[in-house]
Parts: sequence; C-alpha cells; structure tokens
Amino acid sequence: MNKDVIYVEPEDDITDIINKIEGSKEKIVALVPPKKASVFRSIVNIKLINKSGFAADKNIVLVTTDPSIIKLAAAVKLPVTKDLQTAPEIPSADKVERIETESTEKVDENGEEVKEPEEDKDTDEKIETDEKETEADDEKSDGDEIDDEVAKKEDEKDAKKDKKAKKAKKMEKLSDNPVINWIKNHRVITICGCVGFLLLVLIMIWAFAIAPAATITVEIRTTANNFSENVKFTDNLAEENSSEGKFFLVEKKVESKAETTFEATGTKNVGEKASGDVVIYAYFRGSGAIAVDAGSVFTYNGKSYISQKDAPLSWDGKTMSNCDNAGQATSITSGCLVSGRVDVVAEHSGSDYNVSADTSGWSTTADVNVYTDKAIAGGSDKTITVVQKSDIEKAKAKLENTDKEADKEKLFSEVVDGDFPIDSSFKQTISEAVSSPAVGEEVKEGEKAKLTVTTVTSIYVIDKTKVEEFIREKAKLAENYKIYSMNDPFVENFTKTEGGWTGKIKTSYVSGPEVTENKIIEIVKGKGIGTAQHDLKDINGISKIQIDPSFPWVSSIPNNPEKITVYINVEQ
Repeated sequence: MNKDVIYVEPEDDITDIINKIEGSKEKIVALVPPKKASVFRSIVNIKLINKSGFAADKNIVLVTTDPSIIKLAAAVKLPVTKDLQTAPEIPSADKVERIETESTEKVDENGEEVKEPEEDKDTDEKIETDEKETEADDEKSDGDEIDDEVAKKEDEKDAKKDKKAKKAKKMEKLSDNPVINWIKNHRVITICGCVGFLLLVLIMIWAFAIAPAATITVEIRTTANNFSENVKFTDNLAEENSSEGKFFLVEKKVESKAETTFEATGTKNVGEKASGDVVIYAYFRGSGAIAVDAGSVFTYNGKSYISQKDAPLSWDGKTMSNCDNAGQATSITSGCLVSGRVDVVAEHSGSDYNVSADTSGWSTTADVNVYTDKAIAGGSDKTITVVQKSDIEKAKAKLENTDKEADKEKLFSEVVDGDFPIDSSFKQTISEAVSSPAVGEEVKEGEKAKLTVTTVTSIYVIDKTKVEEFIREKAKLAENYKIYSMNDPFVENFTKTEGGWTGKIKTSYVSGPEVTENKIIEIVKGKGIGTAQHDLKDINGISKIQIDPSFPWVSSIPNNPEKITVYINVEQ
C-alpha cells in the first residue's frame, strides 16, 4: 500500500500539521517530527492529530524515538515507529517505561549528563490529567514498511542545522564589533539616518540634475507693411500659374428648396367646344385675291371662333360664271361676288358658344364679310378648379421669409482651412417659383397645389497656401528677413471678363529679422545666464531678452534642449 511521508518543520503549528494530513492523497501518512517540536509535546495536539486522521479516513504513524512523544502517542493509542524501515506499532506501557529508563542517562556531545527536561515532567502530569478526561479512540495500524526516503530527508535536515550552527558562530564574532553593537542598540536612529541620507541624495539629484530648466523670452523688432497686387483668376486648372498671379477658381455651392402649398381658386370650363362653318364673301371689281388663313378669328356677340384651314377668295377679273351674282343686274355696278365656307371651332368650351344661323352680327379680322346660314353647335359645360396667377402671387409671399443667412452659414461651413474664399464673389440666386400643377392646369378635388422656389448660394475659393506664397514672393523681403504675421487677405474688385476674372489681392503683414527657436537654443545651451544674455544681444533684430531659470539656485542654461523653452514675441 502506498504511503505519504510528511516532514514537520519546527515552525509548523498544529493547524499546519492537520492541513498537511488532510491534503495528503495516500491512505497511510507518516509524520516525522523535528528534534525540537513543542507542538508534539501536548496531549491535546496529539489527540487532534489522531482525530484528524480518523476524520480524513487515514492511518497516522509517528516516526520518532523521543520518549515524551512516544508516551503521548501511547496514551491515545497512536502507532509509532523508530524509523521508516520498521513496522509501526502502538506503544505498550512496558515499552514506554523501558524507553524512559534508557533516556534518563544520556550524555551530550561534551560528555555531560543530560537530564530529563522539565517540560517532559509537566507533560507526564498533563497526560495523566487528559487520560482521565478524554476517551482514547482505537486506531487501525498498518504493517507496511515506510520508504527509504525518510533517511535521506533526515540527512538534509542535519546539513541545514550544521549551516545554521556555523552562521551562529560567525554572528558571535561579529557581535564583538562595537559599531555593530551600537547599530543593534540604536536601530531606530540607524534606520532614520539611512532613510534621511537616501532622501538627501535623491533631493540633490533632482535639484541639480532633473529640476534645472530655463525659459527664454525675446522680442523681435518688426515693421508693418501693406500689400496690394492685381491678379487674374481662371476656372481652367491647366491655365493656373500662381507664381505669376493667376489662380484657379473653385466654385462652392449650396442649393436649398423652399416649398409651400396653397388653395387654387381659378375655374375652367373643359366641356366640348362648339363647331360648325361660316360663309365668307367679298366683291371684286377687278382681278384680285383675299387670303383667309387658318387661325383667323370670327366673332359673334363677343365670342370668338377660330378657322381651321385656309379659305382664300379670288377673281380673275374676267370670268363672271364663277361669281355668285352672275346674270344679276347688280353685277354690272358691284363687280363679282365671290363666297366660300370656312370650318370654325369655338375658342373656349361651353354651351354658350352654341349659336343659331344669323346673317348679321358677325365680324372677322380677315378682309371679307361673314354670316352663318346654319347653327354652330356641340358646345357643352364642365367646370374644373385650376391654378391662376393670383394664387401663385399669394403663395410666393409665404416664401419670402426664407432664411437666406442659414444657406450662407452652411456654404461657409464647407469652406475648409486650406481654402481662401473670395467674399466679393458671394451671391444668392433665387429661381422663379414653380407651381405644380402649372397655371391653368387642374387641381384635383381634395388636393392642394404646391409652389417651389430654389435658392442657389455660391462663392469662389482659391488655394490659400498659394495665395500666401504669392504674397511672400511679391513682398521682396531683405535677406534673413521673414514675415512673422499676416492678416487674412481679401480680393477687391472681383470682376468677370471675357478671358476669366480679374481682381486685386490686398492684405497687411508684419516683417522683421528671422530669429528661430532652434537658433536661440543652440546659442545659449550649457552657458551661464549672463553669458547667454550677452550672446543673444548679438543677434540682429532682438530688442529685449529675459531668461527665467526654473529655480533660484539654477545659474546656467541646461544642455538638454528639451529643458529650454523659448518664446518669441513680435513688437508691433
């Protein structure tokens, strides 16, 4: 049967031992106590060990020759063996007495007699008391032998103890050192002194290596300048030449629609139109012709009828057989009467265009006479609602309050940082109002007409970077001078021409000697504050210098550029 060997350490308490027993996976657990194990000299602890073995269904065996422990084990009937090769057994009273007798006259390494420790006597008394108060439980013993590994572990323990003994002797020699003795006797002062010294070192490192920094502020003498230059613009990218003052235009647009509905109030008769024909005639005293074209208007009682085809009248001046008055006496004085018929349709629908035959009351735009000899009929009535112009005018008034500023804001929000907008090119175009249905068209019953107005807001932009480069190039600055600041340029007199657009770019800028942050840092790093100020004064254009160290004890500029902050202010 497999077994588990547990070596108890001197610092283990009863809880640790019980946890090791319960954590073992083997049925048999051999406990090997250390030579000085106070935890095994209490009958209460021995009982707890024995009880934990029963609770965990394990057989506990003590591997020891200590008579005190054997006596306690015999009291609770706990199996004991003298080594891992001997079969365990529950100690009998005779065996316990014999072991005690043999141990009374043991001598130590120096040959001196070793007496039984007082605690063993106390242990005997405790055993007798505990035996009266507690019932001992029976425990099954296992006759299996315990592995060779125990001897090996014992040798390792002895080696560790020898090392401890050597270390103790070494410490005894050190104890003769007065410095070490003083440190031992003044531990608090020693610890505080060490901490204080460490803090002092850290503070000095911070103060003289980490903290030093400098802020340098210089002012540059500058002059204000105005800029004005005529330029051209094109919407053809291939024609752009910004260095010569010709810039490519990009149009930005925002389109918005405003809509409203309205009631249509117009009416229209869409019934059938009356139709028929009329008689036309004319007198010719000689040869001639009269044109009566299609579309000629014939009017009766204020109502118009439109001719549907051409119906010319003519006479050759000779042949009377073609005349309506041929053979009549009047033909000698009036000439030839020529007549014809023309199909007409009423201009509008309605039954009121139906008329009876009438030889009078008719007129026409053509140079002929007209009458009807039969009725014009077929007209009928059907009235619908239609859009009329007055309806649209009223609806347009509702759209006049459209927020044009909102369209402008939206347009400028689409102008990115790299764009230079030409403000004078800004415009808003409002289209004609579009009605749906259109004027004169029907609006179905229960529906409303809709009016829509489209507004297009636009502006031209050019490349801002190219504009600024053009200004810097045309400014013609002296050598080692630069533009420090520039107001936003603008275009004046933006005008459409035959070849594109023209205008004038205007702005103002501040220029002065070129002084850079890197140049200042290279001059001052690693130098004393006074020397740095003197060297900076030699730079052309610097009118004022101020150097502020990070702390009062800092007297020089750090070598690390990252610890140097430079501010360049421009005099206006």
